[in-house]
Amino acid sequence: MTTRAIQACFAAWILVLSAIYYTFPGSHLYTWAAIGYSCAAMIILGVRLHQPSRKLPWYLIATALVTFNTGDNVYNLILALGHEPAFPGIADWLYLAVYPLLTGGMLYFVRLRGGGVSNRAALLDALVPTVGLGLLSWVYWIAPFTRATDLSLVEKLASVGYPLGDVLVLAMTLRMLTVPGKRPRALTVLAVAAVGLLISDVLYGQSQLNAAWTLGGPVDLGWIVFYVGMGLIGLMPSMRELTEPTGATSADSRHRILWMASAALIAPAVLYLEWVSSARSARAGIIDAPVIAGAAALMFMLVIFRVNGLALDQLRARARERALRKAGDKLFAAATVDDALLATADAIGTLMPRDTPYQLHQIIEETQTPENTGVRVVGAELVPAGVPTDGYDAFLIGTLRLPGTPTRQLLGIIAAPGNLLRDMADTFAALTAQVQVVLERITLTGEVNRRDSEVWFRTLIQNASDVILIITDEDHIRYASPSAATVLGHENLAGSSLSALVAVSHHRTMNDVLAAVRAGRGTAGAPDLTVLCADGRLIQVEVDGRDLRADPTVGGLVLTISDVTERRRLEDDLSHLAFHDGLTGLANRVKFRNRLEHAFASAERHGQELCVLFVDLDDFKEVNDTLGHAVGDELLVTVGRRISEIVGEAATSARMGGDEFAILAHCDLAGAEELASAVVAALAVPVEVSDGLGGSHIVSGAASVGVASSLDAAGATELLRHADLALYQAKGGAKGTWQRYQPELHTAMTERLEVRAALHEAIDTQQFRTMYQPIIDLETGLITGVESLVRWEHPVRGLLGPYHFIEVAEESGAIVAIGDWVLREALRQFARWRADDPDMTLRYVSVNVSARQFRTPGFVDRVRAALDEAGAKPEWLLLEITESLVLRDAEQVWADLRMLRAMGVRIAIDDFGTGYSSLSYLRQMPVDVLKLDKSFIDDILTSDQQHTMVDAIVALARNLDLKVIAEGVEEPGQRAALARMGCPYGQGYLFSRPVWPAEIVALAHAEAQLV
Repeated sequence: MTTRAIQACFAAWILVLSAIYYTFPGSHLYTWAAIGYSCAAMIILGVRLHQPSRKLPWYLIATALVTFNTGDNVYNLILALGHEPAFPGIADWLYLAVYPLLTGGMLYFVRLRGGGVSNRAALLDALVPTVGLGLLSWVYWIAPFTRATDLSLVEKLASVGYPLGDVLVLAMTLRMLTVPGKRPRALTVLAVAAVGLLISDVLYGQSQLNAAWTLGGPVDLGWIVFYVGMGLIGLMPSMRELTEPTGATSADSRHRILWMASAALIAPAVLYLEWVSSARSARAGIIDAPVIAGAAALMFMLVIFRVNGLALDQLRARARERALRKAGDKLFAAATVDDALLATADAIGTLMPRDTPYQLHQIIEETQTPENTGVRVVGAELVPAGVPTDGYDAFLIGTLRLPGTPTRQLLGIIAAPGNLLRDMADTFAALTAQVQVVLERITLTGEVNRRDSEVWFRTLIQNASDVILIITDEDHIRYASPSAATVLGHENLAGSSLSALVAVSHHRTMNDVLAAVRAGRGTAGAPDLTVLCADGRLIQVEVDGRDLRADPTVGGLVLTISDVTERRRLEDDLSHLAFHDGLTGLANRVKFRNRLEHAFASAERHGQELCVLFVDLDDFKEVNDTLGHAVGDELLVTVGRRISEIVGEAATSARMGGDEFAILAHCDLAGAEELASAVVAALAVPVEVSDGLGGSHIVSGAASVGVASSLDAAGATELLRHADLALYQAKGGAKGTWQRYQPELHTAMTERLEVRAALHEAIDTQQFRTMYQPIIDLETGLITGVESLVRWEHPVRGLLGPYHFIEVAEESGAIVAIGDWVLREALRQFARWRADDPDMTLRYVSVNVSARQFRTPGFVDRVRAALDEAGAKPEWLLLEITESLVLRDAEQVWADLRMLRAMGVRIAIDDFGTGYSSLSYLRQMPVDVLKLDKSFIDDILTSDQQHTMVDAIVALARNLDLKVIAEGVEEPGQRAALARMGCPYGQGYLFSRPVWPAEIVALAHAEAQLV
């Protein structure tokens, strides 16, 4: 469960308890205890979940909540027992113990967030409003208790303890809020909880003075806020930040001074109210005048100290700025790294306050992973090994990367008191930035000096692989580096014209490059030039030029020529491979997508229409599996060529991957449909391909096409998705066709994908059920067999028939697992019927087998295993297969059918007459039963042709020793006609709809009477 979920559950729990608390006064004892203790438990849970660095303050706060709630429970228990709680009693002492616990926890937070360093400014910021609010507490809360004549000394001390405790908690809350740095959300909630406690305590104290306290009143809301706020803090991830140093050293003093000034006005305001009250009541003077005067003086002194601190901070800041300027002057005068290090040490000595002990370590080390993280203050445990700590507990580390080879870095480590280092962290960061600039300047100066060295320059020229030319104002070559003989084959180019070296077709480009160099624009982005070598070769060169005509040692244009022929050839090859398919040469997915996005944006701007066609080859996998990938690749090349010939230059054709192609056409939907028809027709023509072994094969390149228009899409991605949906629809139909995207396709596809995903879960959780429809002996009216029919008991949609999922199961392959389960379940059920009633008329159970299930390797073995598992005899099983299965891959299929019949299993052709069967095959087919499709039976009473056809099929089957089962018998007349023809068996709603297994036994005994 996430932290947000736990917070939501906790909030709901408190709301319920609070509602019960106020609705049912009799439940106060229990609901209040549940509120308080559950809030304390949330703090403990939060400590376990978020693992703050310090746990003690949280345990102190949790203990305070438990103590507070225990006092409430003691008080409520005494009331529930019918007694009046004594004052002060055990509940009051428990209440008073809460304040030291809360104060201790908050003080711990202040120390941890401040990094263990005292902050006088933050302390003063908290003390001024504390004194002001403490004055209010004294005048309106504490003083009335001290002057009460009906209270004993112990009762007065207990009564005064509450406001004093609240003032203490208030002071610690303000101190936490004045800690510099970001305030986490947990701190804000802590402040709200403390305010809730303060308000309820004040109202409770006033009600005690007025003897108007009642349990379960609105005053309790403040305490609920206190409990809930503390509980929520424990569940917040930001609770960890309350025990972590903020890292800040200063805060926005402007707003704090405003609050201090406002708090300082509390004393005059109280004095005025006291004066008004004394005037109205004819009292002899202001009773609390000494206290008010003392509080006013104290707040005045605190504000003076705070302002004085600001002034001192400003003076120190100015002194540090002056020290930084002096340090900068020394640093920028440094000429070497050692000089810079000495100047840095002097600058640090200037910045550090006098009489403050410190140590400075400057370490230069080689490293493979140099850091450049500025400055940071760390403890002794994070100081690099080998650096002495000498009793210091805080260290400021500055890291700088030194230029040059090998890679080195400079570590500057200052050991000093922690509060001083944190206060001066920004100053040392500025000094570090200055040092970095000086080191870069020293390195740059050395590099410039090195490059200006004549020896270095000559060595570079002699060994460079590039050609360096100095060109005069007349575009003649004054100097050519020795590498010209190697790169260009010319031994001496001095005095020759540059135009004689550059190919004629690039003379204009050459002139543009020279003009750009002379104009000071440089050669960045300049095109390559073609140069003629001495042996007649043309090479491609990249030119970099500098205008050094003003330099007396050069006096011309310096051109650096690099041979980039091979690089450009490789770049072109890589560019082509990046955007084209390596097999067909068509654009690839990346290039097609780029063109589509640009074309879609342009079409939207100009109100035009464009279309996308997705082309997918039908049964391409079978080509690869049967004839090999070489034949498949040649087929893809041919398909790509035919598509390119059809679309021409006006459209973009691409291979998207595998056997899928795409076409981007700038036309309307009608034109796209014509293009799709042309593609389907062209690809339907068989292709003769070579297998690479001297043989050739005639293969089909027939494809399905999906068409989508930009008018139906909001973007390029959606247009591609629409084309894909249309292609999916075309593939799911008769194939070899094209389909146009329609909005309803998206809904149908979504539902289809949902069914596809749910099918696998249905198989794993066994959500399928079998129903059975009787097969009747038309002469006797007895049930001779049953056909098992699968149903899906969907957890949401209820019982679903095959229409809702069989097609998707066939497509996804789930039909294999479903079919195997139905086979096993049907055999188990039939064996159970036979065992319960050996004399029943049922002789077999019929099970439908899909073509995909039958072709799955090992089907015969799975049938044998299912028979053994159910303890069933093979003659009890009739397998129903389709005509298309028998006629396709005939040799393998017929071999498996013969094996099944040899075992004793009988075979039926389902829906006979609706496929492409030939009656001549019936003599050879290894089958036992023909099941006439319902479409033959529907018109048997009204159509003479249909009647004659059925009569002929029955007679032919009888002559071939095949049994016939007529499906879809729904009327008595149909049954009578079939019986007269000699059809032995029937099946349909006339006899029974599909029923559950428990109903079959009853139907088996009553069927003769039903018909």
